[in-house]
Amino acid sequence: MSQPHGATGVRRLGLLSLGALGVVYGDIGTSPIYALRECFSRGVEPTPDNVLGVLSLMFWALTLLITFEYQMLVLRHDNRGEGGLLALLALLRPQRHMRGQRLGGVIQALAVLGAALVLCDGVITPAISVLSAVEGLTVAAPQMAPAVVPITVGILIGLFRLQKRGTAGIGALFGPITAVWFLTMGVLGARAVLEAPQVLAAVDPRYAIQFLVEQRMTALVVLGAVFLVVTGAEALYADLGHFGRRPIVLAWFALVFPSLLLSYFGQGAHYLTHPGTVVQPFFELAPRPLLFPLIALATAATVIASQAVISGAFSITRQAIQMGLVPRLKVIQTSAATAGQVYLPALNVVLAIACIIVVLATRSSSALAVVYGLAISISMVITTGMLYFALRWRARWPAYAAALVTLTFLTVDLTFFTANLLRIPRGGWIVLVFGAVIYALMRNWAWGRQNLIGMLRTETLPLPTLFSRLARERVARVPGAAVFMTAPKLGAPPALQHHLRHAHALHERVILLTVENRDTPRVPPDERLLVEPLEQGFYRLFVRYGFAENPDLPRAMEAAATQGLTVDPTEITYFIGRETLIVPPDMHWLDRLRERFYVFMFRNALRATDFYRIPPRQAVEIGLWVEAVVPGRSREGASRS
Repeated sequence: MSQPHGATGVRRLGLLSLGALGVVYGDIGTSPIYALRECFSRGVEPTPDNVLGVLSLMFWALTLLITFEYQMLVLRHDNRGEGGLLALLALLRPQRHMRGQRLGGVIQALAVLGAALVLCDGVITPAISVLSAVEGLTVAAPQMAPAVVPITVGILIGLFRLQKRGTAGIGALFGPITAVWFLTMGVLGARAVLEAPQVLAAVDPRYAIQFLVEQRMTALVVLGAVFLVVTGAEALYADLGHFGRRPIVLAWFALVFPSLLLSYFGQGAHYLTHPGTVVQPFFELAPRPLLFPLIALATAATVIASQAVISGAFSITRQAIQMGLVPRLKVIQTSAATAGQVYLPALNVVLAIACIIVVLATRSSSALAVVYGLAISISMVITTGMLYFALRWRARWPAYAAALVTLTFLTVDLTFFTANLLRIPRGGWIVLVFGAVIYALMRNWAWGRQNLIGMLRTETLPLPTLFSRLARERVARVPGAAVFMTAPKLGAPPALQHHLRHAHALHERVILLTVENRDTPRVPPDERLLVEPLEQGFYRLFVRYGFAENPDLPRAMEAAATQGLTVDPTEITYFIGRETLIVPPDMHWLDRLRERFYVFMFRNALRATDFYRIPPRQAVEIGLWVEAVVPGRSREGASRS
């Protein structure tokens, strides 16, 4: 007997919430292993007043930033289901306030920087999460300390090998384990709170204020460790497209938030009841016979924690590819039901290698904690700043209301950012350098791509001129259809001219195909194609994709055949221009350096035939030599076949 639609919807919501536990909340769910410990390793004694002060800071950080800002406001600003800074940028870009103004350029630059820093987090989070859990072995068996790093590396290798199963498969596997993890944290924390219920007084913000006033500069150092409790916020937003807002919010309020609070307050109670003897407060909450099972569960949870930032990195990179910010990479759709679930093999390998190098270089979670959080604190400041424009331009909030709300969050964000600045001399600079490199590569790719399109535009032939030439020269036409890819608003592309010059013939039907990337995650089927008949058997075909979609040109041609473009998709020949970029020696050294970086990325990008899923037997690549143009010099003659 089939169940009613309402019951089916509730079951689906429950399953998605369970999956969100394993994919979205893994990062923020493992911070209790090390966050409070790091607060009291910064020169602050765990006296009762200090314990209550630190706990109060943690409580209000989780409440203000995660519960109020991200759950109630930021997650509402999805771009048709997709989240993350680049999705938010795409959401704001069509607004008239951004068009043609300096403000739009600033917002775009900040969004790209924030996305680059979130990618940095994809390296640090798996390393510190897994390493901190495996270090629990030293509590139960100190003689196993030398095995911590090798075990961590082995676990990371296994984690990254799992990624090809896709978010749905991993969520189904990890979700129940994460649910057990949060329940275990909550039970252990509640057990400790019952022994020292006075710790609950930390919900009073006056304890946080008193701690900040009394400790002064030391408090600023401790704030850098307190920030560890909210480091999963940006991954949470970036993973929005994997499950949607409702399952993520439900999981937070029903299980994640209560369990986190009980764990932190339980550890605080442990400090109060065992003064001067606490080393690993999280693991010491467990009875001795349960210590090894807890370590095993914590290790599984930290593996899952890494999944949150890895899947977030996949989502952000796919968005960046479609927005023209990074070179083409192979993108594998891992779910037919949820478009946001993707896997990028090349990025997976890079993240795996980087994580292993970080673990081997630092060899302890305490050393990693020094550099952890700086990148995310900057990203959160950028997200809060962009939230103001989303509230003003999209939600139509009054200026005073949007400013009041965002300034409240921004004050907290900037306080944590200032605290994390103290980490720069102690290793935080490494994260900033890594983030700056990613940012520079993304901006350089976008710059080089626009330059290339500009250079090719000078080599295109106006279509009226081409049609006159075809009529005058009576060029032979052969059966079949040919597709020539061209940039928007161009005439006959150089590849078509090159083919005509050497073959002295054209197919009966010639399709000038332009792929347009929209500022939305997905394009509705009725808006996918636009066919414009021209003359002499020529057609213009526009194929539109969102930034969360993978282009598939053969499928688009099948759809075009039903919209008046009478072609057999299996007999189409795709002519692809493969440009070889030449950097002239007289170019300014800075422009020459940028061009060389672009050329390197261009040569190593995924081939157009693979990216657009064009069958190899139907593709013909035409080599084109394109010389980069020196600023101020005419573009004429810059390209040759």
